[in-house]
Amino acid sequence: MSMLTTLARMEAVRSGHAQPLATVRHRHLADRPMVVVPLAAAGEAGAPLAVMLGTDRDRPVLLTVPQPLDRDRRFAFLADLATELLPYVEGFGEQVELLSKEVKDPETGEKTEVVRELCADAPQLLVPSSGGIEFLGLLGRSTRFRRTAEDPEPGPYPAPARVPLLGRWLTHFRDRAQVPGSSLLLAMTDLLGRHWATGQSRLEDQHLGALLGWIAPPPGMSGPQAALLAETGRDEQGQLLCPPAGPSTDPRFDSGLLSPAITRYDAARTLGDSRAEAAREQDINDLLAAVLRPGWDRMWQGLDLLRALPPAAHLPERWEGDRWSYTSHRDRVAAGEPPQPVRDDAVTAARKLAQREREQTRLDIQEALDDPLAMAEHRLAGEALAGEVVQVELVYDTSGRSPKPRPLVTVRTADRPHGDPGRELYRANGPAPQKAELVERDAAAGTVVLRLVNGMGRKKEPEPGSLPEPGDQVCFTLFELTARQSAPLPEPEDTPWTHGGPPRSSAADATPALVPVPAPAPAPAPAPATAPALATAEGA
Repeated sequence: MSMLTTLARMEAVRSGHAQPLATVRHRHLADRPMVVVPLAAAGEAGAPLAVMLGTDRDRPVLLTVPQPLDRDRRFAFLADLATELLPYVEGFGEQVELLSKEVKDPETGEKTEVVRELCADAPQLLVPSSGGIEFLGLLGRSTRFRRTAEDPEPGPYPAPARVPLLGRWLTHFRDRAQVPGSSLLLAMTDLLGRHWATGQSRLEDQHLGALLGWIAPPPGMSGPQAALLAETGRDEQGQLLCPPAGPSTDPRFDSGLLSPAITRYDAARTLGDSRAEAAREQDINDLLAAVLRPGWDRMWQGLDLLRALPPAAHLPERWEGDRWSYTSHRDRVAAGEPPQPVRDDAVTAARKLAQREREQTRLDIQEALDDPLAMAEHRLAGEALAGEVVQVELVYDTSGRSPKPRPLVTVRTADRPHGDPGRELYRANGPAPQKAELVERDAAAGTVVLRLVNGMGRKKEPEPGSLPEPGDQVCFTLFELTARQSAPLPEPEDTPWTHGGPPRSSAADATPALVPVPAPAPAPAPAPATAPALATAEGA
């Protein structure tokens, strides 16, 4: 937690109201996002209980599993979820942009023009909290390897045809959510927590009702009062007024209402009374709808708050990366490639880690350039300075063949950058990228002298507008304004033995012919319930 965030949280405690952490919106919001509020059955990780989803705040779709232990009803729930979700996800793959790029052949050196498709837009899933992201990831992992009735060897308990495809898309959304700055799958609590600071802990901020209580409390209530009511307020039946917005449920709801309703449903099924069974199932649906609806309404309330913020300048650039990610996965699915493996090989894992580190650096830089409050965090940390130009002295470097302009810029600032003379700085608000050197820092006078070293053109005299003038507000950072590329990694088939060697598919080719390879021991037969998943994982 940065110093500015800590100060904002302290001010929220003092004032009783959430404090802004941003002046702009740093995440992309689609015009028609898919809001998903899931519920998981207690006692079993990844067991779906219900979900409320849709793109229209007034017409949500409710899907339930009246008996979570019934495998057939669970697969029927997943099939219904695929019916609702996949048309939305796949619908963005039809409209594309054609982008051309010249590619140089490494052998012949000839340049050829390559045309690639880029989807004009991409889907966006919104869940209440980070637990919802993990739950969708579990659903994807448990379904993308399932065999269906259309497979040559479906095995026991075949899944409906579209369920494995749903699992592949959910896995892709979950993986993309781990990339900093991505907006394909977002948690509302993380979105609101990035833009507002409350007077409670980050763990307490995962309760969507409590978080919104701090940001937009009801009339006549303070933030702490609204948050406490959202967390602990109960009705005359002892049920929460603001149930957790998924995926966990309240234990009192499970024991007091849900468990008896499921027992009555099982009894009706045992008796074979179809009318009683349908009535008991409707009772369960009504209970789950009452639990999910408050979270559904708060999701749209959070969207309204976020849409009121102006979008950041670099949002289109980051959303284009999401569009490329969506387009690439669409192409992999269309090409019939196997599902994502259970575990990545060493090279793929290293590439993902390098990408996330690079995207985190790029996100921090872009947020600082887009938002004065984000830049203020770097200024407080001694990583940047901002102030008013009081003097510009045109000085030349005559050590080379021709003199080069090296003007000295004196800036009046209260910031204290952590750098010694000679440290490089980068101008954040100039007309073009510009580098400078720290020459002198006078803490008593509150001034810093910088020497500009580039970005002034190639002539003897600096280009008009390339130099700041007295009275201008300038901002310089001690960190580069572009993310550096990571070191190149080998191809998967060239993975060294220290990291497990090549993947299984190419391990036989990498084995020396003179070294005898012992025959592998026969593997134990897998359990019937997991055999399809393991068989597909082996093929991936």
